Amino acid sequence: MGTLITPAELAKIKSEDEHIIVFDCRSSLMDEAAGKRAYDDAHIPGAHFAHLSEDLSGPIEPGVTGRHPLPAKDAFVATLEKWGVNNSASVVAYDDANGAFAARLWWMLRWVGHEDVRVLDGGFTAWQAASLPTETSTPALIPAKFTPANPISKTIAADNIINCGHFIIDARDQERFDGKVEPIDPIAGHIPGAHCLPFVQNLTDTLCFKSSSELQARFIDAGIDSGTQTACYCGSGVTAAHNILALVHAGYPEPILYPGSWSEWITNTDRPIATNLSTPE
Repeated sequence: MGTLITPAELAKIKSEDEHIIVFDCRSSLMDEAAGKRAYDDAHIPGAHFAHLSEDLSGPIEPGVTGRHPLPAKDAFVATLEKWGVNNSASVVAYDDANGAFAARLWWMLRWVGHEDVRVLDGGFTAWQAASLPTETSTPALIPAKFTPANPISKTIAADNIINCGHFIIDARDQERFDGKVEPIDPIAGHIPGAHCLPFVQNLTDTLCFKSSSELQARFIDAGIDSGTQTACYCGSGVTAAHNILALVHAGYPEPILYPGSWSEWITNTDRPIATNLSTPE
């Protein structure tokens, strides 16, 4: 099973495979209601809406968790069953943010052992650019039975990430990593020892994923070879999944995810913080 699917491929499969289920994962970190508004305006026919905070995250515990903690597995399985996802379903996720939110659902399905899931390359923008149909109606929910299997995706806890021996990748942009700006979280900086590989650099100028060979070149240039064990994080465990998908697409073993990410890391003042700020003379 591949990691990505094109709009043309999805349109063809939708006309042939009754087991394919499509999810609209559009969201905004600055406006939680934006994704559902966009879905209501127009979406891929038959697509269900997956809300980042309500469906793809668990409850926030102030001072303990990050902004988008993973839900309990049984809660996520119940959500999949409500949506009609069974173990034979082919799943496609899309958004309009370069795959940043769709990759979260891709990762989570693998987390409960479901491999048949792909991200729509180019997202809803590419679907519309291909003049493919949209609709405004909401599909009926037909519950199904889903049995979780051994996880394909793995996680690591905050207490273990620094000393795990992995090449640690931060998916946020360079200025946030450096500690120069922080538009979302109360403290700026990064986990000591991490390397900044912004997820947006996995994309071409047309906002589709780069080819496997282009991504391989990017990661090799960063110091990641085929035998390098990697761990990924970001601000809240969402865009880190984009880097994980890109590494898998490039042929690397799947990295481990620190799901709490930076927003969880900074809840404990005993955890060290690194910056790349110059010290005044």
